[in-house]
Amino acid sequence: MAAGPYNQLMIKHFALVAAAVAALVSCSFEDTERAPSIDPTLLATPLVGLDNRAKTLEEFHQRALVINFWARWCDPCRREIPDLIAEHARLKNEGLEIVGIAIEDDPVAVKEFAAKYGIDYPVLLAKDQGFALLQGMGDTSGGLPYTVVLDRERHVRARKLGALSKQEMSAAFEAALN
Repeated sequence: MAAGPYNQLMIKHFALVAAAVAALVSCSFEDTERAPSIDPTLLATPLVGLDNRAKTLEEFHQRALVINFWARWCDPCRREIPDLIAEHARLKNEGLEIVGIAIEDDPVAVKEFAAKYGIDYPVLLAKDQGFALLQGMGDTSGGLPYTVVLDRERHVRARKLGALSKQEMSAAFEAALN
């Protein structure tokens, strides 16, 4: 039986969606080995803390910095958070800081979420700066989670679209400290 025009169109759409999903799933960890530094204007982008006060990523100078973009509704983001908390506890005294940037507007909802998940690293809200900041740091698709790992000199040591595995976290975070 021949497929009608509607079925052919649906098959084409399915193929496009499957290709897009495969591309996202296959995004791998990128160890950039001393890539160029992040544009300082990105680190100066005004964000909002959970205390509703203005903050920037510049405030975390002289520390290796993990910038993790996430959202409450993002399932891979939620699965990644416990490992980020564990790595933060393991490496914060060695000079590593993890900063979660919620692609959200509501500080109350994000604060409640952070408390429920036990997030003990700084969380900032991107508000209307989110997509521009994501793009500026290399995530042109706007997908989540997205993580950028910077060493103390602000060189990009790693970045990944998609959840980091425990092994990827350990390797990238330790490379940023060395």
